[in-house]
Amino acid sequence: MKPSPFTSDSKVALITGASRGLGRQLALRFGEGHWRVAVNFKERKQDAESVAHTISQLGGQAVVYQADVRNKESVEQMVEDAVRQWRRIDLLINNAGITKDDLLIKMGESVWDEVLDTNLKGSFHCIQAVAKVMMQQKAGHIINIASLVALQGAVGQAAYAASKAGLIGLTKAAARELGPFGIRVNAVLPGFLPTDMSLDLSRDKRKKIISANTLGRSTTTEEVADFVFQLSAMPSTSGQVFNLDSRITY
Repeated sequence: MKPSPFTSDSKVALITGASRGLGRQLALRFGEGHWRVAVNFKERKQDAESVAHTISQLGGQAVVYQADVRNKESVEQMVEDAVRQWRRIDLLINNAGITKDDLLIKMGESVWDEVLDTNLKGSFHCIQAVAKVMMQQKAGHIINIASLVALQGAVGQAAYAASKAGLIGLTKAAARELGPFGIRVNAVLPGFLPTDMSLDLSRDKRKKIISANTLGRSTTTEEVADFVFQLSAMPSTSGQVFNLDSRITY
């Protein structure tokens, strides 16, 4: 019988918004890499359980955790439960996010609040809760999934751009504060991905985004997951922002 690759010291990754899209791919990649994976979901329990089941079929270990990242108490309970389950958290990937596009002058305050509360405040809640665990461990890594829109803006995406720009600022501030405790904090800009979040875009809009890439192609969720997995193993990298597509910013 082949011995299990897991021990009591096996690394643990908590991935928010992991029931579908990029989050799902990230969870599968880390599960395949013999990490224990905490699969967070807000509403799609069946999808999250499917992710966990697939990880187990790949020889990994996973547990699903329901939490709305906008709610501080919900996040703290999730982290507490994960630590009770596996005694540690080595990696947090803040992937949960939404976009609700509208022109700035038409955007309702409730839309602005929902996007900022999910993308920025939600990440803050998760970082705050997990950092306390990682500080005790004297080690850990936090990877925030941001967006190139944060650096160059986009028509109709004022809320989304602001939330992701704030996330980049949060990344750099957290890297400075947590570095002395051996905790790394980085941000990844995945590029345009063919996920549920981009389904509402028109065909012309998608073509325009892809044509802005110097290579004439977009990234894939598999490519992003592979990069994040490699980044998780880089012990001297913190406070950095990685753009994964071929769009060039000035």
